[in-house]
Amino acid sequence: MQHHPVLTLPPKLARWAKSPTGVPYVHERSGAAPGPEILVTALVHGNEFSGAIALAELLAAGWQPACGRVTLAFCNVAAFERFDTAQPDASRFVDEDFNRVWAADVLDGPRRSAELDRARQIRPFVDRATHLLDLHSMHEPCAPLLVTGTLARNIAFAQGLRTAGQVIVDAGHANGVRMRDYGEFANKQGGRIALLLEAGQHWDPRAVSAARDTLMRFLVQAGALARREVPVGWLLPDREPPAPVVVTDRVVATSMDFSFRENYTGGETIRKAGTMIAVDAGREVLTPYDDCVLVMPSLRQLRPGVTTVRLGRRA
Repeated sequence: MQHHPVLTLPPKLARWAKSPTGVPYVHERSGAAPGPEILVTALVHGNEFSGAIALAELLAAGWQPACGRVTLAFCNVAAFERFDTAQPDASRFVDEDFNRVWAADVLDGPRRSAELDRARQIRPFVDRATHLLDLHSMHEPCAPLLVTGTLARNIAFAQGLRTAGQVIVDAGHANGVRMRDYGEFANKQGGRIALLLEAGQHWDPRAVSAARDTLMRFLVQAGALARREVPVGWLLPDREPPAPVVVTDRVVATSMDFSFRENYTGGETIRKAGTMIAVDAGREVLTPYDDCVLVMPSLRQLRPGVTTVRLGRRA
């Protein structure tokens, strides 16, 4: 399978290795007035560095919030340091997916890996955060997505950002817990906010613009600064958000002989139930209902047991 071109250069992060927090690549910035406890994370996957570019730019500018404390964390730097434009997908992680280890029993357990060790370092910052924005990108070209989980407070917060991002309501992953679903972020009676941005294709410059825009809107809406205090050029035009898409099904490959019927990029609405969208080892994959929305179709990591596309309907 062909890689998409790497059109965005990886950021240089060596200057951010040492931190007063005592945890490498994790930096705090505090405002003069009390306010929210915000954590912004990037490089959860080592080949997804659009968000890291935004964080590095913010740190280099000497930015400070007006209120509260904002922690900026470059997460899986060990994987990122392996990035090679000739094999750009190979640096997603070192030992395991950093975004599947966020269950208390896993973090508290005896097992070791590069990603678990790093998650344990970052865990105290996640534990104290009232607001989490986790910056990601996608294998295939696609408009930005804001992944909220199923809690109404996250959906409302995401819709209120007024970005171009489509809000995706999903219940998480069966093979491990994401950071955005960890601990108090998953408490139905709680008030903590957690969003995951899929900014666009990994190495498309537009993903960097989406990361900057969503980051600033998140900080404004959380109460860390006023909109007039946003650095010049970081905000994209306001957009009226479309209705959220609620994920109802996942298409999981059963073989390596899996192919889509068309070159789907995500966001397509398949009007009729029973429409064939893919073939898996000769078996037709059909849409389960009318007006079925395709979410993040990709064959980049194709193997049996991997999700190839999510299916959803508009709320």
